[in-house]
Amino acid sequence: MKRGYLLVIIILLFSARPALAQRPLLNMPEHDDKRYYFGISFGFNESVYQISYTSSFANTDTFRRIQPHWQPGFNLGLIGNLKLTNFVDLRFVPSLSFASKNLNYEYGPTATRAVDSEVNKTIESIYMHLPLQLKFKSDRIKNFRFYGLAGGKFDYDLAANARSHRPDEFLKVSPVDFGYEIGVGFEFFNPNFIFSPEIKLSQGLTNQLYPDHGLQLTNAINSLHTRMIVISIHLEG
Repeated sequence: MKRGYLLVIIILLFSARPALAQRPLLNMPEHDDKRYYFGISFGFNESVYQISYTSSFANTDTFRRIQPHWQPGFNLGLIGNLKLTNFVDLRFVPSLSFASKNLNYEYGPTATRAVDSEVNKTIESIYMHLPLQLKFKSDRIKNFRFYGLAGGKFDYDLAANARSHRPDEFLKVSPVDFGYEIGVGFEFFNPNFIFSPEIKLSQGLTNQLYPDHGLQLTNAINSLHTRMIVISIHLEG
């Protein structure tokens, strides 16, 4: 009898395989046929200024050091995705990016203020972030896909203080920045949406330093460029 039961179970298993194979395994199977789609994006960023120094920084004792540090922030945005080919999309992700950059500097003995005094300052920015990216997609593996991205960006800092006349300003920055972005991400297909974690490097190419030679710090810095690392979560439909 036991052999009979075992034989029946084996027959049922083999007969069930075609039925199992016919079950739909893909979530959103029609998604790749869409010409365009939209989504939302939110994430966290870390940003820093890349500094090049003037000759006066090395040749005078006004400052002992000027050191930038990474600071955290966050992003909120929308996604518009246009299919160009089966493996390449054009993507526009307008967003607001709330970012901070930290400068730590120490005055030298020839400074016009307290000797050997150390100062730690934070520069707050609210970027209207407008990137245009090419998204290079892999083949879809069931409900998973890998992609890389590359593109350009335009940033406008709504909090830039280039035209400020406040007496306590220590450094002035320009509002406009152009740059490039590169990154990688993953797409996980759910029944009703795509969950897409992504990491990218955003590099500014425009000198953000606004020349105001009445500020001692400006005379020691030749250029400021913004670098940002962004970890985002996209929800797309």
